[in-house]
Order: sequence, then structure tokens, then C-alpha cells
Amino acid sequence: MKNILLVCNQGMSTSFLVEKMKVAATESAIEAKIWAVSDAELHENWEQADVILLGPQVGYLKANTENVTNHSKPVEVIDFVDYGRVNGKAVLDKAMSL
Repeated sequence: MKNILLVCNQGMSTSFLVEKMKVAATESAIEAKIWAVSDAELHENWEQADVILLGPQVGYLKANTENVTNHSKPVEVIDFVDYGRVNGKAVLDKAMSL
């Protein structure tokens, strides 16, 4: 089981991507817990995550997120095109590769 946390401004737009990622995980028989939170909720959620993905709109928070996690978790910014197209499979594949 891989725990994948997505972070964006409000956690709302990313929730669409979460649903697409869950479908892609099911289709690929990948066990994953995938959820989205706002950047304000990062502190309450990061310890449960194996991987943290930031929405492109909050990519500027990468260094801060790495500091919050004390560099103990992979933190990456979701590709702008994959995010815009709500490409759940591509984002899931990225998360699984980290």
C-alpha cells in the first residue's frame, strides 16, 4: 500500500485528480491510499504519506514542504499538463516511481 498525498490551495480542484488516480490504481491493481488536502492541512497529513505531490499552483511550496517533512518523504510538483488534463494514470505512475 502506497500512501499518496496531494496538496493544493484548497484541496478542491485536486480532488478531481484524486478520483482519476483511484480509478487508475484500481485498473492497475495497485493498492494505494490517495487523498488531497489544502496547503494549510499539510502539517496534519504529511506523516501518513509515503509520497507528497504538489499541485502546480503551489509548486512554490516545494522547499517549504521538504523542510516540514525534514526531507524524509519524496516531494514533487505535479506536471502542469498532467494536472490540467486530470491525467490520473500519469500522476499515479509518477507517484509510484518516487
